[in-house]
Amino acid sequence: MRRSAWTAGAAVLAALSLGVAACGGGDDGGDSEGSKNATTPPAEAKQGGKLTVLWTGDVDHIDCGQTYYQMGNFICNATQKQLYSYKPDDGENMVPDLAEGDPQISEDNKTVTIKIKQGVKYSPPYEKEVTAADVKYAIERGFFSSVASGFTASYYSDLEGAKVGVKPGTKISGIETPDDYTLVLKFKRPVAGVMASGALAYPMTAPVPEEYAKEFDAETPSTYGEHQLATGPYMISNDAEGNATGYEPGKRIHLVRNPNWDKSKDFKPAYLDEIENVQGNDDPGVASRRILTGESMINGDFAPLPENLKDALDNRPEQIKTIPGGGGRWVAMNTKIKPFDDINVRKAVLAGFDRNALLLTRGGKAVGDVATHILPPGMAGFEEAGGMKGQGLDFISEDGSPLPEVSAEYFKKAGYSSGKYEGTEPLLMVGSNAGVAKNTAEVAKEQFEKMGFKVQLRLVQHQTMYTRYCNTPSAKVAICPNVGWIRDFSDGQTMLSPTFAGKNILEQGNSNWPQLDVPEINEAIDRAELLPKEERPAAWAEIDRMVMEQAPLVPWIWDKTPLIQSANVNGVATESNGYWSLEWTSLK
Repeated sequence: MRRSAWTAGAAVLAALSLGVAACGGGDDGGDSEGSKNATTPPAEAKQGGKLTVLWTGDVDHIDCGQTYYQMGNFICNATQKQLYSYKPDDGENMVPDLAEGDPQISEDNKTVTIKIKQGVKYSPPYEKEVTAADVKYAIERGFFSSVASGFTASYYSDLEGAKVGVKPGTKISGIETPDDYTLVLKFKRPVAGVMASGALAYPMTAPVPEEYAKEFDAETPSTYGEHQLATGPYMISNDAEGNATGYEPGKRIHLVRNPNWDKSKDFKPAYLDEIENVQGNDDPGVASRRILTGESMINGDFAPLPENLKDALDNRPEQIKTIPGGGGRWVAMNTKIKPFDDINVRKAVLAGFDRNALLLTRGGKAVGDVATHILPPGMAGFEEAGGMKGQGLDFISEDGSPLPEVSAEYFKKAGYSSGKYEGTEPLLMVGSNAGVAKNTAEVAKEQFEKMGFKVQLRLVQHQTMYTRYCNTPSAKVAICPNVGWIRDFSDGQTMLSPTFAGKNILEQGNSNWPQLDVPEINEAIDRAELLPKEERPAAWAEIDRMVMEQAPLVPWIWDKTPLIQSANVNGVATESNGYWSLEWTSLK
């Protein structure tokens, strides 16, 4: 849908959204019928065939050791055997992938020992057997200045001898390999239990052989992604020298079968023979219609427009599935840039924001519920943090409606007697340039302008918005309207530490978009990271409240992701990533 102004199209979009919601989930956050079978593989599946995935943009990084993006994981889950992974219908309990069995935890909770499978080989042209030393190097390279992995910095910095931003080739003393198939991780703090709860199930633990990758990692940024080796069922098509000819940034990611993949050493069925990820589909409405009326296609990095959802729900219900997104979307305000360095200005913004207007840009209640805080439904600590109703803060409504009188009072506390912002400086807002995300950015701009702000909106490709602007503090972006976060694994730490801990403000790959650095919050996060499992939900719920009291962002949706497929596709989604799973999807 093209839009010129929210005010002109609000009534039509609202009516459409109500029509969609009537066919989908209710107001209580329950899932639609489509979500009940989204993660269930069919009883019988056809082997073979080619699937086409339509994308608007690209991944943030094609290198699985760098990516910190849902669609990066979407590709890497198909091409790599990380230490642990998940079955589609269980996003909480990790299962061995490259690992031979469960991780072994020491009594002091500071050491994790993992045995890896023997006989796993790399894709051509390398074709050697994977060893524990390759996993050691994969973790180490995450700390290299040339790789700068946000996930590694967030969850592995407690390794003995680990430092962020080191020169390529730097070793970590806390990673040992006593033999070719044993990996030992030693930590400075007792965090091993949390590591074993999910931080070992991420693409950055996929093996990378040093002798092959070191020349690429010596470049800044690393070019290993364009020459990467695969250990999973699929690989990016390449030439005899290992150049990833199947990856053309912004155009395509072409996956073919990895001839060295051994099905007996994997739990993933990998039915498809070939997967063509076609990028550059800038009109999600057109792309959605192609998928719904065509053959052998699914959606990639975009959500169907509301009218596409309504068409699918009314006329093709078997071609749409929804899955809890495991997270939410936010409008982030940079607390290092005036006027958002003033907490009263931030509270005024939250109070004055019509969060339902943002929800409608994605399709209304069919695709999510109005968020009132950070931890999403279905996650440990959600109910303790206030559940759907929220925490009772006076500047954020339960139902998503604006509170203009409260907003005016907070603006007055900030020194603006008119009850609106009175500054004249333009504030840079960088958003996504395609589909519903573009609509969201435009509506967010209008919301700020209603409160007196002057906003300079720059719309760019989705991955560019993250990598060049919102993830890079030096870009000095004041407002990021299209950022969102899904859990890395089922623990409150994954929603609150990478995004709001001062220690996780990074020069590159930053996901603490508000650059929040509050000593009391930082100390609470450090304490919570060391707590036993039974004490963690309440602790992270309290941190959720502390973050919301700082008003660093506008939380506006807890996602239920809509997924669409052609009639001849048996699409399977995965709870762990909140999206399609290429390894389990098949053609009818």
